[in-house]
Amino acid sequence: MPSSTSAPVTVVIGAGPGLGMSVAHRFGRAGHRVALVSRTAARHAGYLSSLADAGVTASAHAADVRVADQLHAALDAIRERHGRIDVVYYGPAAMDPSSSPVPITEVGRASVEDAMSWVYPAVDVVTSVLPEMVARGDGGLLFGGGLSAVLPMPALGNLAVSSAALRNYALTLNAGLAEHGVYAGMLTIGGLIERGDIHTHIAADPGTFGDLSNATLNPDDLAEAAWGMYERRDRAEETFNVLG
Repeated sequence: MPSSTSAPVTVVIGAGPGLGMSVAHRFGRAGHRVALVSRTAARHAGYLSSLADAGVTASAHAADVRVADQLHAALDAIRERHGRIDVVYYGPAAMDPSSSPVPITEVGRASVEDAMSWVYPAVDVVTSVLPEMVARGDGGLLFGGGLSAVLPMPALGNLAVSSAALRNYALTLNAGLAEHGVYAGMLTIGGLIERGDIHTHIAADPGTFGDLSNATLNPDDLAEAAWGMYERRDRAEETFNVLG
């Protein structure tokens, strides 16, 4: 597996034990170096050990992406460490696992602004990395978001608004970048992602949430789809729905 400084670099923003790490492993298996970004460094040692065991060259960086200075410092540190950024997967959780979305009939400006605070950093990331991608004539921008972007789900309220905004941003980027050799794609996800923090939180309370067996998605399957989208560039969106 390539490990030289010429190997492409994939940045996983919102790295967690579910989809984030599956994306890291899938792109790492393809020869990419990997840079992880998450809110705290608490689990970084385990993540890096897992990637090292798989032969993936990786680094980890702590940043709350909603704080612009922290986000840009992390991206600068990645460039300094790896020399370039070729692919970004943007998939931070839009809410704390223990919190709840605001139903659409109760949504107000404050709750929408809170949900949208996870969309604005996506724009910040693109603004930061896009010039170098366009200059090279190659690159990838992948985003993960919820099914409420395309299917009315009133209980998800404020998250539906932000999910729709992120999806539209990704698809419009894909159209706008077609002539520049840079790909943008959206993973629209309807289901609980196994090994992820939200899945773990909900699975720990079956009395409240019931049987999850028909509502879960394997993050390795999603990561494989993300790799295929980036490689083939023949579609701007892949939708996964196990919610009926």
